Amino acid sequence: MVKVGDMFYVYSEDKNIRNKGEYGGAITSLHKFLLEEGIVDAVIAVKNGSDLYDAVPTLITDPDKVIESAGSLHCGTFNIAKVITCYLNGAKDMKIAVTVKPCDAMAIVEVAKKGKIDLNNVIMLGVNCGGTLPPVKTIQMIEEIYEMDPDKVIKEEIAKGKLIIETPDTEKEISVDELEEMGYGRRTNCRRCENNIPRMADLTFGNWGVIGPMAGKATFVEVTSKKGAEVLEKAVNAGVIHVEDPMPKGIEIREKIDKAMVNLAKKWQQKEFKDKKDVIEIFKEYMEEFRKCIKCYGCREACPLCYCEECSLESETPEWFKRGEIPPSPILHLERLLHTIDSCVNCGQCEDACPAEIPLTRIWHELNCRVKDIFGYVPGSHLKAPLTQGQR
Repeated sequence: MVKVGDMFYVYSEDKNIRNKGEYGGAITSLHKFLLEEGIVDAVIAVKNGSDLYDAVPTLITDPDKVIESAGSLHCGTFNIAKVITCYLNGAKDMKIAVTVKPCDAMAIVEVAKKGKIDLNNVIMLGVNCGGTLPPVKTIQMIEEIYEMDPDKVIKEEIAKGKLIIETPDTEKEISVDELEEMGYGRRTNCRRCENNIPRMADLTFGNWGVIGPMAGKATFVEVTSKKGAEVLEKAVNAGVIHVEDPMPKGIEIREKIDKAMVNLAKKWQQKEFKDKKDVIEIFKEYMEEFRKCIKCYGCREACPLCYCEECSLESETPEWFKRGEIPPSPILHLERLLHTIDSCVNCGQCEDACPAEIPLTRIWHELNCRVKDIFGYVPGSHLKAPLTQGQR
């Protein structure tokens, strides 16, 4: 019997999926199984758009089409929670399975607390994440630093601290630390992120800790909810996936990698955050950045946690700041801050969307970390409300 806390090496029993998927194709097989058995109505996955750098969220209802989403894309930088709230009515009318990065899972949990997503209808298959890559800068990096043709790249992978770029003819690897010192590599929010294993999902998948004969052929799975345990057990009993106990050394390695990534994230936080403790003082430090704002509302539209149908930023009564004034009063950003400070998951959407290149995610993440220091509350880690989950 599968139970919460169990760990396994897992791979698909379908040879075609194993060959096309990453590390044994377990997620692809589970998605296909969930659709075939009618456990879910649809699957939300990510697949290639026009090229390797264009990750497209896709709603799949045909089990035979799930294999089109097999594999991984490090340039998939959007937050899937926004897709569920904006286009699927928060999964209130259908059951879905969705592949999630840690920030996706955290945002889904936060929005669910506010009644905008029905988690009873959502199965989250979480993937370990050491960071995503900004598409445009990645193309530039491949051309200038790797001296390779971006159009010929067939695979990119982060392994053992190096970013590996592969074409049909060659393979080249460079240290991620070295790339990031040059301004390339992972997105800046990912560098600061301490959440690498999405234990707020129902199952977590990743290649960390898969060693020995199974290395490269299987995925390390941790069962993180009762729902996840039921799904995995059904799939195993149906002969869809193969599971076996992980090597004890593999479990140890997985934890070491996670801790190393957390420590690296804290170093980036120390490097980028202001040397201030007070939340208002930190906000004041960024006033010059806010003067770049053109009031396009891109940050609001991109944020997975901004869901109000009637936004107070456009209120006429009271009118919080003058209409037509550019840059707008800092009250605009202060009000957004008050609405999201306890729930920001550092997903980077606001900063990606900002045409003025204001480091919004860095500001919000820094302020959120100060709130975490005060209340001990980690956004998206639990369905409990902030003040009931906090440790102080």
